[in-house]
Amino acid sequence: MSPKKRSVYWQLLPFLQPQWSLFAWSFVCIVGYVLATVMLPYLAGQVTYFISQGQVPNIARWLGLTTLAFLIQNLFQYGEKVFSIRASLAAVLALRKQVYTHLHKLSIDYFASAKTGDLSYRLTEDIDRIGEVIYKMSQQFISCVFQLIAIPIYMFYLNWPLTLAGFLIAPLMAWLIGSFGNRMLSLSRRSQNEISNLSSLLTEVLGNIRVVKAFAADEYEVERFGAVADENRIAKYRIEHLTAIQYPVVGFLEAVGIMFLFLLGGWQIALGQLQPQEFVSFLVAVALLIDPINLVTQHYNTFKQTEASAERVFELFSEEPTLQDRENAKILPPITGKVEYRDISFSYASDKPVFQSLSLLVNPGDVIALVGPSGAGKTTLVNLLARFYDPQAGKILVDGTDIRDVTLRSLRQQIGAVPQETTLFSGTIAQNIAYGQTNLNYEEIEAAAKVANAHNFIQQFSQKYHTWVGERGVNLSGGQRQRIAIARAILLNPRILILDEATSALDSESEALVQEALERAMENRTVFVIAHRLSTVRKADRILFLEHGQISESGTHFELLEQRGRYEQFYAQQFKE
Repeated sequence: MSPKKRSVYWQLLPFLQPQWSLFAWSFVCIVGYVLATVMLPYLAGQVTYFISQGQVPNIARWLGLTTLAFLIQNLFQYGEKVFSIRASLAAVLALRKQVYTHLHKLSIDYFASAKTGDLSYRLTEDIDRIGEVIYKMSQQFISCVFQLIAIPIYMFYLNWPLTLAGFLIAPLMAWLIGSFGNRMLSLSRRSQNEISNLSSLLTEVLGNIRVVKAFAADEYEVERFGAVADENRIAKYRIEHLTAIQYPVVGFLEAVGIMFLFLLGGWQIALGQLQPQEFVSFLVAVALLIDPINLVTQHYNTFKQTEASAERVFELFSEEPTLQDRENAKILPPITGKVEYRDISFSYASDKPVFQSLSLLVNPGDVIALVGPSGAGKTTLVNLLARFYDPQAGKILVDGTDIRDVTLRSLRQQIGAVPQETTLFSGTIAQNIAYGQTNLNYEEIEAAAKVANAHNFIQQFSQKYHTWVGERGVNLSGGQRQRIAIARAILLNPRILILDEATSALDSESEALVQEALERAMENRTVFVIAHRLSTVRKADRILFLEHGQISESGTHFELLEQRGRYEQFYAQQFKE
C-alpha cells in the first residue's frame, strides 16, 4: 500500500484511541475464541480414535469436552462482537461529529460550490462504510488472521509434510486476492462518485419540486434521473461482476487444494505414516481454515472499497475556511449600530469587481434602502457586513471597530436578517423562532411573535407554539413563514437588521401584515433594506442607488425623484403603475 493510501487509514487513529479499552477486551476474547477453535481438530481426532476402538464411555467423555469447547468458543465470539461493535460505533460517532463540526467552520463560499447531496452522502453512507471496516477489522479480520496462524501451526505439529504440500497453493491465492483488491479500489472510487451524483440530484430536485411541477418538467427530471441512476447501476455491476469472478476462482483453488490433501493423506495412510484419526484431525483443521480464508477475502474487498469512502471523508478535513477569527480576535461588545464602509473593494472573481473604493457611513438607527439593477451588489454589501466574505481592500467598521478584529460569533449575534425566502427547520414553531437556542423562554418567544404579527395565527393551531413545522415549513403559508422569520430576528434583539426583499413574494394581505411587523422590528435599530416595493423604500431615511460598483445617488425618496437621475428612471420602471 502506498504512503498516500496508508495515510488515509492512519487518520482514523485519533478516533480509535479513546476506545482502546474496548478493543483490548475484544482482543482478549479473540484469543480465547482462537484457542478454543484450535482445540476442535484435536478433539475430533480423539473422538474418531475411540469410535474406532468402540469405547463408548471415552466417546461420551470426549464428545462432552468437544461440546464444552464449542460453548467456550461461542461465548468468546459473543464477547468479541459486543466489544468490537461498541468500539467501532463510538469511533464512527466521534468521526461523524468532527466532520460535521468542521463543515460548520467552513466559509459560505465553500457551500456555494459544494453539492448538498454529496456532503450528506459523505456524512452518512461513507462514514458508515468506515464503521463497517473498523468493526470487521477489529473483530472478524483479526480473528481470521489468528486462526490462519494458529491452525497451520497445529497442522505442522500433526504432519508437516502434508501441511507443506497443502501450502503450495497459498502464494497463488494471496496474489489473486491482492490483484482483485487493487481493481476493487479503482472501481469503488467510481461507484462512490456515481452514488454521490445520484444523491446530489435527488436533493436538488426534491428540494425544488414546486419548480419542477410549475414547469411541467416531470418527464425531463425522470429522464435525467434515469441516466444518472444507470451510470450508478453500471458502476455497481462492475464491482459485483469482479466479485463474481473472484469467489469461484478462489473457491476452485481451495477445492483443488483439498483434493490434493486427500490424495496425499490417503497415500500416507497406505504407507502406515499417518493414522486415520490423525488424518481426520488434519481434515477438520483444514475445514476450519476455509471460513477464515473466505472472510479474509471478503474483508480485503471491503477494506479496498471503503478506502475510497475514507478518502472522500478525510478530503473534507483538507478544506480550510477562507474566513477565520484572528488569533487575537476579541468579543464585540453591545453596539449602537453605527456602520462604516471605508474604501471597500471586492470581487468574487478577480476580473469582475463588484465594488471599487466604496465608502459609506450609516448612523445608529438609520434605515437605509438599497436599490439598483440586478447584480449591482445590494446583497453583497450586507453580506460583507455579516462577514460572509472579506473585501480585498478597505475595511468595515461597526461602532468604530474593524469587524475582522472581533469574533465572527459575537459579530453575527448582533446582526439579524429576514431573507426573501424564509428557511424553517423541522421542529416546533417555538424552536424555529428561538432557532439556535437550547433553553427556550416561551414568554420571550411569545412577545417576539406578537411584535411580528405571528401570535394570532399561531394561537389558531391546536398545539399553538408546540405545532410541528414540516421540512422547509411547507404546512405554513408564505406570509406565516415570513412572520416567523421576523419573530426569529426580533428574539435575537439585534442592533443591526437586514431585510432582503422580505415582502417581494407575498400577496397584498400578507404583505400588509408583514410590513406592519417589519416596521415594529425596525424601531430603534440600524436597518438595511433590499427591496423592490415602493412601500418599503419610500419610508427609508436614506436610499442608496448602487450601480457599477459605486453609490451613484443618495438621498430620500423625494430628494432622488427631484434629481431626475438613475433612481427616478428606476422608480418609473419598477414602481409606477
